[in-house]
Formats: sequence, C-alpha cells, structure tokens
Amino acid sequence: MTETSTLRNSLMLAPLIGVSDTLVKAIGLWLMFVLVITLYGMTMKAIRRWLSPNLRLAASILLATTIVSCAGPALQVWSLELHQSLGIYLGLIALQCVLLELGGFFEHSPMAERVRLSGLFGALLLALGTLREVLGTGSLGSHLAWLAGSADTYRQLWFWAQDTGPRLLTLAPGGFILLGLLIAAKQACAAFSKPH
Repeated sequence: MTETSTLRNSLMLAPLIGVSDTLVKAIGLWLMFVLVITLYGMTMKAIRRWLSPNLRLAASILLATTIVSCAGPALQVWSLELHQSLGIYLGLIALQCVLLELGGFFEHSPMAERVRLSGLFGALLLALGTLREVLGTGSLGSHLAWLAGSADTYRQLWFWAQDTGPRLLTLAPGGFILLGLLIAAKQACAAFSKPH
C-alpha cells in the first residue's frame, strides 16, 4: 500500500466513525458523499484538459470546496437537523475529493471501479450505522424523517426497551471497537474459506 493510498483511506475513517452512530446520519453522509464526488468528477473531467499541472492542485481545491460549500447550505435548507448532525464531516468530503484527484482516481480508474469503491464505503457506513444504532440504543430508524426534510422523530423500530443497550457503541470508541470486530470477522471468514 502506498503512502498516498494510506492517507486517502485513513481520512475517511473520521467520518466513518463520527457519523455512523445512527443509520440516518450514515445514509445522509453517504448521499452527500456520492453527490459531491459525482459533481466533482464530472466537473473536473470537463476542465482537466485546460489545466496545466501547476494549476491542477489549486483548481482541485477550489472546485471541491465550492461544491461542498454549496451542498452544505442546500442540505441545511432541506433538513437542518441532518446538517447539524453531520457537522464538520461534510468538509472532509472536499479534502477526500482533492486526495482522490491527486491519486488519479478520477482520471485513471474505470467507472466500474469508482462505483464499486463508493458502494463499498456506503455499505460499510450503512452496516456500522445499523449495528451501532441497534446494539447501542435498541432502536432502528430514529430521526428517519430527517432524510425527508421533516423534524418528526417519533417513528422508529424498537428491538428492546428504550436506552437499555450498551451506550458505548454509540460513542466513537465503540465505533472503533465494532469496526475492529467487523474487520476481524472478515479476516476469519477469509482464512476459514481457504483450502488447507
């Protein structure tokens, strides 16, 4: 693994752990990620041929921050609660766009590979969001109305009595623990499925 790919992958760890405490926040971040990455990729593809190598970094930073700066207020108008809960993690999407551009993700990777990696990030976000919410609070879908632009938070599915789950899982250390357990389970399954 190269130093650039390590940095690129580790930057998405902060939003992965930070917003995956509920399913709704995980869905919201993933939708914003897909929107920003798509707009950035399409726009950069259109202007890349006119940019000299010296200006590419500056143009990339300017474009990514502009898109996120426009998407943030649009999300705020749509759902103020979701915008507040995603907080500073929206800005990390712009930084991720710049790192992906410098790594050649938009220029050299085929579309199928880009969709696959975005889908894997989304699947991991949704899995962590679902597990952390169900195991940590005993409910699923709290604040689901935020995705529709409403503040109604009374509809959710309860698996057991309210607030009886291990609250550690809704905090950042619990997210790291659960992510570590998921990685260990994946490696165990891979080792178990190999023929001896």
